[in-house]
Formats: sequence, C-alpha cells, structure tokens
Amino acid sequence: MTDSINNLETNKSPRKRVLFIITQSELGGAQKFLAQLISHLDASRFEAVVATGQDGGKEIKDILPQNTNFVTLKNLHRNPNLFNDIASVFELKKIIKEFRPDTVFLNSSKAGFIGSLAVKLLPKDWPRPKVIYRIGGWTFNDPWPWWKQLVYRLLEKISAPWKDYIIVNNKHDYEQAKKYSIKPRKEVVLIYNGIGPYKLDFLEKDEAKIRLYELLPPSQKHAGFLHADLLIGTIANFYKTKGLEYLIEAFKILTCNLKPVPCTLVVIGDGLERQNLESKIKSQGLGNKIILAGRVPDAYKYLRAFDIFVLPSVKEGFPWALLEAMSAKLPVIATTVGANPEIIENDSPNKNGFLVPPRDPQALADAITRLAEDESLRRELGIQAHQTVLHKFDLHKMIEAVEELL
Repeated sequence: MTDSINNLETNKSPRKRVLFIITQSELGGAQKFLAQLISHLDASRFEAVVATGQDGGKEIKDILPQNTNFVTLKNLHRNPNLFNDIASVFELKKIIKEFRPDTVFLNSSKAGFIGSLAVKLLPKDWPRPKVIYRIGGWTFNDPWPWWKQLVYRLLEKISAPWKDYIIVNNKHDYEQAKKYSIKPRKEVVLIYNGIGPYKLDFLEKDEAKIRLYELLPPSQKHAGFLHADLLIGTIANFYKTKGLEYLIEAFKILTCNLKPVPCTLVVIGDGLERQNLESKIKSQGLGNKIILAGRVPDAYKYLRAFDIFVLPSVKEGFPWALLEAMSAKLPVIATTVGANPEIIENDSPNKNGFLVPPRDPQALADAITRLAEDESLRRELGIQAHQTVLHKFDLHKMIEAVEELL
C-alpha cells in the first residue's frame, strides 16, 4: 500500500477505476462495508484506490486487501472545521485529477458532501466521473438538537443533485430520502448489507472467553467475567448514537429486581463517550457488573464468549455487529431503529431475536431477563438468527448489486 497519490498508476487501463473516499479510518459500519466490498470486487474489472482522513489511526488499512492503494487525506476530519473542510475539497480535486477515476464512491456523510462538491468543482472540460454515495444511516437521525438535524438534512438535500446514485441500506432511510426530497441525478438505491457467515473464524465459546479475558485492561479483569452465570455482550464505538447509557441503566434495573439476574455485561469498543460511561457505571454502583473491554482487533472472533448479544442503539443504518452476532448463532436483542426491524423478525413464527424501543432501559432489562431465564429459547433464537443471515443477507448479493452500479 501507499500513502501518496504520486505513487498511483495513471496509465490507461481497461479496468474501471474507482476512488473510494471515507471520512475516517476508525473501524465502524462504513469501514467494514468498504473492506468487504473491495475484498470481493472483480480485480479484472475494477481498480480501487481508498482515500481516508487521518482520524482513527489508519485502522481500516488492517482490514483492506494488502495490495490496495491507500491515500491519506491531510485535511479531511469527522468534526466540522471550515478551514479544513475547504482545504479537503481542493485536496480531493487534486487526487481526482491525478487518478482520473471512472467512479468516485463516497462513504459516510462528511465524505459525501466534500467529495461530491470536489467533483462538481472540476473544470467543465474535464471528464466527469460517476458519483455514488453510500450512506449507512442519515446523520440527521443522530441525537442532535432539532436545529442541527435540520442543518444536516438541508446539506443532504442540497448536495444530492451532485451525485448520480445514493445507496441506502434500509427501508427507513429509503423512505426518508423520498420524504425529504433527497434526489440524486438518477436514483436512490436500496442495497442491504451482506455477510459470509462461514468465512468468519469465530473462536469456540470457552477459548473465546479465556482469550478475551486475557486481552482486557488490568483494571477491567473482574472475576465476574469468567465466573458469571451469563455473559451479556455488545460491540460498539462509544458514540451517543450507540445508546450504551441505556444499557447501563438496564443493568441497574437487573440488579435491583426482587430476583436479580446473575449476569455480567462486556462492552467491546472505545471512543469519546468513555469518560461519561465510566462515570455512569460508577454512580450506579455497577463496577463489578460492567466491563469496558476497550478496542479488540477482530472483535467478532470473540462473540461466542457471550450468551446474549445486545444492540441498544438510538440510531443505526444496517449494523454489521448485529449480522456478525447472528452469524455466531447468538440470541440478539436490538432496538427498533434503522434496518433492525428488517433484520429481526420479532413477531414471526420463526422469531430470530427481540426488538425493543430505543431509549427504554426497562424494555432492555425485560428482554434480557426473559432470555436469561430460558436457555432453550436462547438456543432456538440463535439458530433462527443464523438461518436469517444465510438466506436474506448474502454477501454476494450485496457485491453484485454494487458492481452493477459501478
């Protein structure tokens, strides 16, 4: 890989050139999508370059194919900054003019606006690349103040005509595009995330539990981890959108029940909300019940250490962590946001998980209690979850749909 655009090949090639732009390298849904896509693109038809901002320490590099051309953008950052944002537009224009892509593929909201503006500002006589924008969940659904949500919605609407296609990964976001007149030049396309469950090298339960324990920071090596009757787990970056504060409150309810549920919570991940979460855990007296494991490489490998997987998000697109947990045959509890109601069949005869309202600690606690008390239900939900991934969210369907757009 290379960090310099000057090292990229610029000779004529029969392959379609695709410049993938993503705001930050920190691993999340957009980064996992990109790694899955690039790993499975037909190399005889497509030549890929990935450009990303410096935020996240180049984590995405570790999950991209080894021969992927990689460019670090000096000025592109997640948080708004007028000077950096203007500079990143011109930085991207320079890369586009040097690489001459057939398609600019934008991932995440910030890259979507900045990248499409860079293409729009190309000289009129310059060959204009196709612009595809994939959004993993509209930013205006984040738990912002109303005025901030409105600003982000207007930015999406203003910039939509600079794009040829917008890819969404759930029906809720698709309907919102129509509701708020977010109209690209051609169309909004719904493409579900896909995963190959048999390609995920999960560790078996006992090994996963021991090895995950060994990776914990010394301050988090509670005896309850290895000896808990039930281990509840989740994988999430520590953002407000992930709803971890409500999961902590649910655990407070569990410990205060007349018949307390004997379980320990493990949260794999890290981020800006760590201090707030630590304070909340301490104030609720849950230091011996909740473990913040920090970042763990290839976190999905350890999923089978858990007895139940919980995703308490207040906003989602189409969560990879949920698909991974279902692939690991775990019983899952998730909130009714984003694509979750399209993944989890809460009321069908072949129920494959539980759905609860967002921001509802009591509902989370009730769902955890029900699963904690019924081992056969946990086993059945895990089997149905795995079958759902196999039949509905196939990796190759996702790749084929994106390749068709490219």
